Amino acid sequence: MTRRSDCPISNVLDLVGDKWSLLILRDLLFFNKKSYLDLQNSDEKVASNILSNRLEKLEQEGLIAKQQDEKDKRKKIYTLTGKGVDMLPILLDMILWSAKYSPDTNIPVTLVNRARDDRDGLLEELRNRVAF
Repeated sequence: MTRRSDCPISNVLDLVGDKWSLLILRDLLFFNKKSYLDLQNSDEKVASNILSNRLEKLEQEGLIAKQQDEKDKRKKIYTLTGKGVDMLPILLDMILWSAKYSPDTNIPVTLVNRARDDRDGLLEELRNRVAF
């Protein structure tokens, strides 16, 4: 992929700078979604063509991996790579920012408190839960 600039923020935006990619990462990180159908059934209702496109892009960029389901060979399972899991602190910071500036959003207070009081412990727990 050709970069638009050498700016590190621009570089990240080239990888995940659309809302659907970030929501896919959110679902894999926080909600343990794994299949195409799981991801398509998110509250935001992404269109199937967009979901397919974003999954392919995230896989090409090395943020997720696609495998055949052991139980159903027709089904694909999506998992985070180490590079994808490393997006966790960024998404957690977005959650905290939203809790501060949009308190009417659906953010569990326990998550916000834990992120503020024991950020490192929470990050480790979440990383372990989505171990790749």
